[in-house]
Amino acid sequence: MNVFDYFFEHTSALSKDFVLGSRETISYRTLHSDCMHLTDYIYRSYGTDTNIILISENSVFFITAYLAIMKSGNICVPLNPLIEEESLRDIVARTQSDTAFVNKRFLSKFENIPIEVIDPDIMQEKIKDSMESEFNESPKNFQEDQLAQIIFTSGSTGEQKGVMLTHKNLIANTDSILSYLKLNEKDTIEIVMPFYYCYGLSLLHTHLRVGGSVVLNNSFMFIGSVINDLNKYRCTGFSGVPSHFQILLRKTKDFKNTTFETLRYVTQAGGKLHNAFIKEFTEAFPNIQFFVMYGQTEATARLSYLPPSLLPKKIGSMGKGIPGVELRVVNEHGDHVKPGEIGEIIAKGDNIMKGYFEDMQSTNETLKNGWLYTGDMATVDEDGYIFIQSRAKEILKVRGIRISPKEIEEVIVGIPGVVDCSIIGIQDEIAGEAIKAIVYINEPDKDLFSEEMIKKHCAERLASHKVPQSVVFETKLIFNASGKKTKAALNS
Repeated sequence: MNVFDYFFEHTSALSKDFVLGSRETISYRTLHSDCMHLTDYIYRSYGTDTNIILISENSVFFITAYLAIMKSGNICVPLNPLIEEESLRDIVARTQSDTAFVNKRFLSKFENIPIEVIDPDIMQEKIKDSMESEFNESPKNFQEDQLAQIIFTSGSTGEQKGVMLTHKNLIANTDSILSYLKLNEKDTIEIVMPFYYCYGLSLLHTHLRVGGSVVLNNSFMFIGSVINDLNKYRCTGFSGVPSHFQILLRKTKDFKNTTFETLRYVTQAGGKLHNAFIKEFTEAFPNIQFFVMYGQTEATARLSYLPPSLLPKKIGSMGKGIPGVELRVVNEHGDHVKPGEIGEIIAKGDNIMKGYFEDMQSTNETLKNGWLYTGDMATVDEDGYIFIQSRAKEILKVRGIRISPKEIEEVIVGIPGVVDCSIIGIQDEIAGEAIKAIVYINEPDKDLFSEEMIKKHCAERLASHKVPQSVVFETKLIFNASGKKTKAALNS
């Protein structure tokens, strides 16, 4: 089944609005009609199996182009609107893309790139022309293992890797997420994550499938607008990466002092949120379900979740595999680790990517005998719940002893007033690596903290070899558009 037909299987004729907000709205019926007519244009103009680039902030334009490209049997390549020209040129060349759907704000990026550009005005013209013609074509005999999209993500050395996802991948992951979140047509979610990021797309997919609604907010740093949206549009859900929750909880007092009458649940993924923040949220909002989740782009977004009911008992765990996904934690020999031992998380399921675009070496290193090797290190408890430790490359070695940065960060963010913390390794002639703590605090609190205070706090709670050798303080967190800390922030 084409994923477009799956999304609209029960909703194509609905008159209710799918997109809500002050900037733009669109109903299911209109969205489906526009997508079908745009599909007709794309199919007749480009055939199938063509890579088509999409650059836009979250908008009706993005959603319409995204869905129509996949419905037409072509491959959507959504890119970060802030992509550098050199990286854009590289991706255009590698994917041999001849066409790009581009919102007007970003047209200048293509001034020196020979490619056909379709902006919102041109797209509307094509939709109108298709409405007035006798044609309404889309590919026949569609195969679910056909590519639906290529999502480019940074690799360990900074290169852009193209994750190839099929229609089957998207359908499988959407079904799994819906089975444990139990969403329905009454659900509305505030989306602050970009759609070129797999987590953001998963929110679009799930609510489209069940007939729910989405509120698009491209300005998370204006925290007041997020808080207002949650109540104004009677949102039942909110999803974020760790930085979103850290900012909401410790960069403003308004959030914890606001009553959210309709907010039923929140989900958190995109990295490990320290236990201190989870406890702070659940204590402030005991009636809102908090879902801890884990995933990767290579898994079409989601691999595991921890039921909210288990948070008090299993806090710090990423849970177990979502329905339809088998997760294991294995040692270097491929054997299951025992409780307390550390190994690599591997996964198998219909949501696992087809591979990396034109990169067989990386594909073969990551996909082995049907298993996705995530590169994430973890341990398990006696009940089989997984506790992530670190990326394999993030493990520090101090005097030959392996140390997880997450353990130290967890202790430091437990200090009242600390917004965030990053532990990194710095070169040391004696120890090999020494531990440096970058502690993020609010500007008015600078006089309340000192390097000695942080070290003393750590020494009282950690083994001596885990106490940072140096501590620096920062008042400005630097994030990318997905809400994750940038390398610039960690190296400051």
